[in-house]
Amino acid sequence: MEIAADPPGTGEPDGPGESEQLASAEVLATVVAAESVLSKRFGARIHLAEPEDLGGSERSIVLRVKVAASPFSLPRTLAVKRYVRPAGGATRDSWVREAVSYQLFTALAAEDRMCPELFAHDSGTNLLVMEDLGRAPTLAEKLHGDDARAAEGALLSWARSLGRLHASTAGREADFDALLRRLSPPKSKDPLTVDGPIAIEALPLLLAGEFGVDTAPAAWDAARRTLGLLDTARHRAFSPSDSCPDNNLITNRGVRFLDFEGGCVRNMMFDAAYLTVPFPSCWCAYALPPGMTDAMLAAWRAEVRVMWPDLDDDAVLGPRLLDAQVFWVWLTTWQFLTVPDLEQLGSGGSVPRPHQADVLVARWTGLAAAARRAKSVAVAEHAEAVVTGLRSRFGERSLPLYPAFD
Repeated sequence: MEIAADPPGTGEPDGPGESEQLASAEVLATVVAAESVLSKRFGARIHLAEPEDLGGSERSIVLRVKVAASPFSLPRTLAVKRYVRPAGGATRDSWVREAVSYQLFTALAAEDRMCPELFAHDSGTNLLVMEDLGRAPTLAEKLHGDDARAAEGALLSWARSLGRLHASTAGREADFDALLRRLSPPKSKDPLTVDGPIAIEALPLLLAGEFGVDTAPAAWDAARRTLGLLDTARHRAFSPSDSCPDNNLITNRGVRFLDFEGGCVRNMMFDAAYLTVPFPSCWCAYALPPGMTDAMLAAWRAEVRVMWPDLDDDAVLGPRLLDAQVFWVWLTTWQFLTVPDLEQLGSGGSVPRPHQADVLVARWTGLAAAARRAKSVAVAEHAEAVVTGLRSRFGERSLPLYPAFD
């Protein structure tokens, strides 16, 4: 392994030099750990070189490494991800979910594998060694480009792929759970079960205090009913949990999903709402042009109807989609009002993102319109009142289109 690094410093970094040394030491440790786990996996020494930072997060390092020497037929390059925070708590749970998610897909036939293949993983170092999908653009890059037709095609491809992901993992919850048990299951299999119930109960008081908006009992009851999606046994499939545009690569083999730190099996309506909100867990989301949401939903529906024919019926799909939309809008509004540093709500990597108030106004406006179409009067009136409250605080807000459509 041809990597040189100075010894790591002690204590907190006191200048760029020491920060760079610490980063270099973490990269070195990640490559050494990857060599070790691959050697154990294949039973012979494997040398890695030329690590390239792919942009992880504050809790993880993600690298592309070259396979410099191997007695086996391995790809020329691999992707390596290592969680660098202490192994306990939420970080450990994220590693477990991601490792199990990649294991589940690696066991499927190649045509059903909607993510990188997993080559090796190690519980002791919180490490994953995966297929390198190359320099394919992300969905975010397409949406922030200057080609509307390419962006539209990428969105429709992503929606179809999301439907295929759901259809190919239908009935595999027992397999997922068995893999979880091997690695010590996280406290909550579905991350939404942690904050979702809290948000539904707490938001009305916050809305009253922050914006002077009262929540009618019927609207609150409708929001509480959405928690049933967390427990229902119907329409369950694998969920990436955070399918933001920057977590989807547009490759020549189709869309490939990345970042399964919240990967789980749950009601897929929470993912379907990504098509109608859109991208509800992402504060980097802009608006889509008229008709785009309907086209995306049709593309997703064409794939899932094979496994769930009842979703061809608008009377079945419509109410469940509205419930998922209510859940996401309430949850993300609660996050907006309770996260001390709004910058923590940012997502989307290096791409520009709109003001969070623009996002919130658009989400509540969209919820009001969807509820009106569904004749859910209490939900619609409450959403309209929230929009009025938001605008009285932040002024007239308008969420711009993604740059590709602007």
